[in-house]
Amino acid sequence: MARPEPAEVMRLVEAFPGATAETRGAERGRASGADRGRASGADRGEARDAGRGGANGSDRDETEEVTDLGRVDELLDGAYGALTRDWYPELRRRAAAHADGDCLRERVLEHVEAVPSFRLSDGPTLLTERREALAEATALRDDVREVAEWYGTLRSRLEGDRASLTRTERLLHDFGYALAHGLFLGASSPSAVVRRLRLAYRSVGVRIDETASEAGIEETTFTCPYRNVAAGTCGDRWVCHEKLDRVDDGYVSYLAERGIAYQRPRGCTDSEQCRSTVARDGPERWWPKTPPAAVGVDS
Repeated sequence: MARPEPAEVMRLVEAFPGATAETRGAERGRASGADRGRASGADRGEARDAGRGGANGSDRDETEEVTDLGRVDELLDGAYGALTRDWYPELRRRAAAHADGDCLRERVLEHVEAVPSFRLSDGPTLLTERREALAEATALRDDVREVAEWYGTLRSRLEGDRASLTRTERLLHDFGYALAHGLFLGASSPSAVVRRLRLAYRSVGVRIDETASEAGIEETTFTCPYRNVAAGTCGDRWVCHEKLDRVDDGYVSYLAERGIAYQRPRGCTDSEQCRSTVARDGPERWWPKTPPAAVGVDS
């Protein structure tokens, strides 16, 4: 699967099925237009009745929609509202900037990965009450299911796979994957992995600025000397994040096969520092990353 061109990314983003302010406004406009059309085809008396009835009908529809949206947002602990109100507009902004050549694909993917989410499990254990809340939300609005399906498609296309890389990128990925066999040999916990990872960072001139460990997540804040390499020719951080990070992707592939989630830096914008995390790759499930059907919720 080849990585999408910027124009395709924009098309994927604009296919968002959720209830944004724009889509709700368009639906109200269509409803009003339909009411006016019904009224124009009747005589004055019928028009007055139809107008009153049509207006009342559209008002009721709008009220029901607002009520459903509010209930869905309540059921999903505010994740639906945060996703449609705040997260999606920023996604559109980044996708448009990417299409104009002003934003790296990594910056778009960084935002996609930070989607507001509703937790469905505690580790491998499905939380029954939360599954029931998702089922009720899905029954109220089809787009609860559709958003999850859209999200899965968007993320998989943005991430691509090894086959989507250029020849040089594949060589860098495979070099990182081969190097990981020696670098992480015998490291089976996040704390052990992150010690080796920081050693690898330092060996190529990266300065470790800060480390943190909380709830099983090992975080490293560092300054990379390569972030502005060829910036005048290729753009800020392009060489670092679009090319050299393919070595890190090799680490990601190797560690994922062994149950360790290495979240390498994404974009590192608005800062001279970058951050990465290492944690157990647990089976926790969250909407919209997990579609309703995956937890037994019928569409």
